Amino acid sequence: MQEFISKIYKNFLKLAFNITIIVLTVSLFIGIFRTVSEIGLTLSEATVRLGFKELVTNVLSLVVVLELIRAFIDFFEHERVRVDILLEVLIAFVIREFMLHLFEGKMAGQDVFFWSFGIIFLIGARAISLFYRVPKA
Repeated sequence: MQEFISKIYKNFLKLAFNITIIVLTVSLFIGIFRTVSEIGLTLSEATVRLGFKELVTNVLSLVVVLELIRAFIDFFEHERVRVDILLEVLIAFVIREFMLHLFEGKMAGQDVFFWSFGIIFLIGARAISLFYRVPKA
């Protein structure tokens, strides 16, 4: 009985992750299409700053989505969630938010210092996680 329930759980988990990967991949293609189509806004003189801001936002969002897709695919390959992959997703997201706030001019000197310190801390945590990575069985 326990094996049957475990098998149902594993199949449901695989289905959920497959659906998530499909949704993220479709979102990635939509994001790429939007980014390419909005390059024209960057070229027009009246909206250069707005167009460039949208372009930067879209490109940084694509990087985060790519990292998420990689994390889900890595789960299928190793059948476990690796901390270093999750930290890479978090680093990409934090750098995205940092750059967006910096680009909008919402940051002062001390804010930049603390954001930078946080990013360096996450990179150090990722380096430590690689050093203590559990080898494949």
